[in-house]
Amino acid sequence: MSRDPRPRDGRAHATAARGSVLDIGLVVAAHGRHSTVETPEGERIRCHGRGKKSEVVVGDRVRWQRAGDEGVIEQLEPRRNLLFRQDEWRTKSFAANLDLLVMMVAVEPPFSESQLARALIAAQAAGISAVIGLNKIDLPAADAVRQRLRPYVAMGIEVLELAVKADPVAALAILRPRLQGRTTLILGPSGAGKSTLINRLVPGADAQVREISIALSSGKHTTTTTTWYWLDVDRRSAVLDSPGFQEFGLRQIEPMQLATLMPDLALEREQCRFSNCTHREEPDCAVRAAVTAGRISTSRWRIYRELFEELSQTPWSISR
Repeated sequence: MSRDPRPRDGRAHATAARGSVLDIGLVVAAHGRHSTVETPEGERIRCHGRGKKSEVVVGDRVRWQRAGDEGVIEQLEPRRNLLFRQDEWRTKSFAANLDLLVMMVAVEPPFSESQLARALIAAQAAGISAVIGLNKIDLPAADAVRQRLRPYVAMGIEVLELAVKADPVAALAILRPRLQGRTTLILGPSGAGKSTLINRLVPGADAQVREISIALSSGKHTTTTTTWYWLDVDRRSAVLDSPGFQEFGLRQIEPMQLATLMPDLALEREQCRFSNCTHREEPDCAVRAAVTAGRISTSRWRIYRELFEELSQTPWSISR
């Protein structure tokens, strides 16, 4: 089995070695061994972990103690979920303890449906609700892209149509009710309009990023790491900006699990003759019959076959 990046022991001691009670905080930024931890009162402290490699990600709740002007993270609290991608060589975590994923795509530049599907599969595997944000619907090719997304609408995934730059008022009116009271990750490829959206949702977001970069001494900008932003003074609603990506590995998924994480295939697979059907060559396969009947799109079927082949070649004993 591939390595799950979640910590092995999320229930470490709630007190430091010398017996002092540890403070609890929220990780709002992370880079290397250093993190920015926010206290319940809203103070932000630069912290580092005990080991050489930090396991914390943005969205984590941690127990920490002060050490001069900084802090030391002593314990990672148990997570509700973790969204991550995993290829042959490494695991990249986006964020933890999410309520919603908004997967942004745009009319232009053209997006990869394979990458869209992979992100939605990762969210499904983590138990995170997801919607698709279709941006730049003011452009002429919008109708063609709507057709590409019809299979996702048919399987029950909501598509939010936005023109963040051309009509920001309407875009925010669509998004804000869905973000209320939630922790939401905005994810998507470069050029989808994530940064523009974040700056509309959070005036001054660029300034916050600069402050965090200075605090972490990372010299990095918002496109290199996930960043947490509060949407309200009560700190009940938050959005997380994330780097754009070109690849989205799913090596954490076992091949036979794949169809259960694709809603259109999952709906049909229960009718297959064999319970261990791979939906490739077996007789009386309900999934292949659904493709022939048009209930599963050919593009989704192609993505499933490509992913199944890729995951079937995964060396599950990889050690990282």
